[in-house]
Amino acid sequence: MRVGVDRLCPNGMGAAGATPQGEEGNMRTVLVLGPSQAGKSTLVSRLASLEGNAASDTADHLTLTRFGFMGDAWCALELAGGADFTGMAGPALMAADVALVVVPPDPAAAVLAAPLLAAVERAGVPCMIFVNRMDVAEARVRDIVAALQVYTGHTIVLRQVPMREGNKVVGAVDLISERAWRYRPGQTSTLVEIPADLRGREVEARTELLEHMADYDEKLLEELIEDSHPASDALFSIARRELADTVLVPVFLGAAAQSNGVMRLMKALRHETPQSDRAAARLGGDAASGGAQAVALHAQVRRHLGKVTVLRALGAGVAAGHRLGGGNLGGLQALGGGVLAALGAGEVGLAVKSDHLPVGHALVTEAALPRPAWAAAPAPALSRVITPRSQKDDVRLSAALARLAETDPALVVGTADEGGAAVVRVQGPMHLRRVLAMLTDDFCVPVDDTAEGGHFRETATARVEHAHRHRKQTGGAGQFADVTIVLTPRARGGGFAFDEVVKGGAVPRNFFDAVEAGARDATARGPLGFQVVDVGVTLTDGKHHAVDSSDHAFRTAARAAVREALEKAAPVLLQPILRVSVQVPSVFTGSLVPLFAGLKGHVIGFEADPGQRGWDVFRALLPEAAVADLHPALAGATQGTARFTATFDHYEEVWGREAEAVTKARQAALAAG
Repeated sequence: MRVGVDRLCPNGMGAAGATPQGEEGNMRTVLVLGPSQAGKSTLVSRLASLEGNAASDTADHLTLTRFGFMGDAWCALELAGGADFTGMAGPALMAADVALVVVPPDPAAAVLAAPLLAAVERAGVPCMIFVNRMDVAEARVRDIVAALQVYTGHTIVLRQVPMREGNKVVGAVDLISERAWRYRPGQTSTLVEIPADLRGREVEARTELLEHMADYDEKLLEELIEDSHPASDALFSIARRELADTVLVPVFLGAAAQSNGVMRLMKALRHETPQSDRAAARLGGDAASGGAQAVALHAQVRRHLGKVTVLRALGAGVAAGHRLGGGNLGGLQALGGGVLAALGAGEVGLAVKSDHLPVGHALVTEAALPRPAWAAAPAPALSRVITPRSQKDDVRLSAALARLAETDPALVVGTADEGGAAVVRVQGPMHLRRVLAMLTDDFCVPVDDTAEGGHFRETATARVEHAHRHRKQTGGAGQFADVTIVLTPRARGGGFAFDEVVKGGAVPRNFFDAVEAGARDATARGPLGFQVVDVGVTLTDGKHHAVDSSDHAFRTAARAAVREALEKAAPVLLQPILRVSVQVPSVFTGSLVPLFAGLKGHVIGFEADPGQRGWDVFRALLPEAAVADLHPALAGATQGTARFTATFDHYEEVWGREAEAVTKARQAALAAG
């Protein structure tokens, strides 16, 4: 919300050209999605400028633009392109009445929209598609639609067919009204007669559209069987209902940069987008029945303002000072600036002094409703260690990360296994850049980020019998303990085990626990500098002193005995192997085999994703050290469409130069403190 910082003026006045929020009644919200460079921002700008009364705020990966059109209030939520932000679309989808997916006019680029179509389908939000840049299109529209259809279980239908002169698209024919519009760059399109050479194609496309619509409307099916000509008004009503029921996804055409097709699209949005009560029902009912009253769809901590939450009111609306989400709602700001007393039904605004509102949740008076599973961000796949450039900022960094985690559900904050440094787990490189920028710009804590160190381990490969005597005289009571132990390797994954076979009371039973504790102490760091795993220690013999023996003495003796035995036990380095699961469009699955081979991974196999049409689930084993390289490699091989999760599977031995390099680096780090 960086732009909004300047626009929220101390005197409460809005940005130039903004109209008072709420004057147009029940606001509807359209979420604009699309791959990078699809022209989303241009399209939103053209939609908002149709009547010239727009106001906007930029909220990190969301740009919020409110505008009016033909007496109705609208808010466009534009989600930034890129795989990182697609995974963060859930809260915005919760607040949307309709999703508008913007795609390039190229069948080969349809796969870039695959993650977006999957997210919208999981959410159950009505969806429209806008094929942008038709002024430079060379492919057939039917091929674009067919390519998109691969990635959604909903039926995609053409609502327009292009008019061409040679290879250039000069207009479009609406298939419901059967009216033709000729584009005029930068101006409103002109109504013209349907060209004679296009009539056959128009009839064919219209018949196909009506047949799809009739699949979900019995009356229309009867009319088609009887060769009746359905009235346009009735067809528009059917289209509105079928969009709301998410059974059809209509496709519109245009070129936003030239304002081509923008008015037709906006009129379709106005006529067919459901009111906000449908969004409320999707989240748990309307306010009257105790269901969702608002959605907290985004938040950010801003200097001088604290936590600012983007709020969409549902049901009867919300008012400043009233109860919401279990606390009193603080002040309300309009998008673009200006103080509000309340948000009416469907309206979107900014809530300040409302730190209790959780992001990504629908809200009722005294609680936040559970987040729908589809609205949760994927598990973060990229980990980085964050360190402040100035040691005096350690405490401020901890506080800043806690505040960021509070406002960003896609971010996970933790600490490194060793050293306790802060670790952030993010959706990907773009998300990481945003987190680092906010730490510097909003919290004034400059930081450096480094890859999280590998969780290497070591183990013994040889059986060793070893004795150690601990003797110390301190002037008073002394310390004495003598132990003989056998150190043995265990099967991979077997962990640590302790046993005793002492006979004759050489070591009294009451000291066995101390011996086990000392042995465990010794495995915290082995000869190579890493934690020791998969070894067994057996106490076979020893000696004690009636006065000088103690738990402390036997623990010390056992610790030293195991450490010395480990030196003789041919220690080897173990690297963690992760089980990686990749969700990938099927067209890219074959390219992952050589990709994982190049990262020293082992392919397990793949199968069709049962939850996403046109996708596969690809599984492999991969050394943890290669995960950092997996991000860019996967993005390059799948055009940024694939996502992966990784979980620990087992440890595997590392030999040769690789093991030597890791060990040498570890020893240097330990020496440096």
